Amino acid sequence: MRLLNATTRQLEEFVVEEKIPPYAILSHTWGKAADEVKLQDLSDSKVKEKPRYQKIDYCCKQALQDGYQWVWIDTCCIDKTSTAELSEAINSMFRWYQRSYVCYVYLADVSDAALDDLENSLEFTKSRWFTRGWTLQELIAPEDMVFFSSTWRSLGTKKELVSLLSSITRVWVPYLLDWTRYSGDGNPCIAQIMSWAAERKTTRVEDKTYCLLGLFDINMPLLYGRAGSHSSGYRKSC
Repeated sequence: MRLLNATTRQLEEFVVEEKIPPYAILSHTWGKAADEVKLQDLSDSKVKEKPRYQKIDYCCKQALQDGYQWVWIDTCCIDKTSTAELSEAINSMFRWYQRSYVCYVYLADVSDAALDDLENSLEFTKSRWFTRGWTLQELIAPEDMVFFSSTWRSLGTKKELVSLLSSITRVWVPYLLDWTRYSGDGNPCIAQIMSWAAERKTTRVEDKTYCLLGLFDINMPLLYGRAGSHSSGYRKSC
């Protein structure tokens, strides 16, 4: 697992899982790929000029404020030029979010005005974050989660907002609060998990399947370009 040092903004790889230090993790939605800060960009002296660098800065500063020296951010902690590394990361993603000490959710399309009445704020309830495939497991896996507006003002924690989050996502409250405790032995059933993801979008069609691997507790090699080759195995009823 590769982590970003929140102080130096340098990457470090941790090979032995038991030696991975406490870390914060970021959940967000991507903008244009060219605007995002990738692993290779961190060595560029002009990296701070990239349009999406600000959310990395927000995340690192918040982590340090909360007492965490390390952060994990998908855009810059995975070498996406390596097929093997990308495959390992996608298969490990649920576990990485689950083992984080805190998850920061950055809602780039939610203004501070939403704080006045979050339950009735269309900005919050219709945020793009709730429409993406990958963010379903990112919502469920972490125990501690804090939501932030576009200017990085706290909107509340998952525990504080759990009833509203359940209403938006149709995910049962106990699953949101403690997936490890309440999942297993066929609960929730495959059809139920797929119903949560049914209206969510992914950039690549194969990711409609891959973004659910952690929720199904499945590990498999990635086969991009063969859309639908795995999804049929999920089609079981409750």
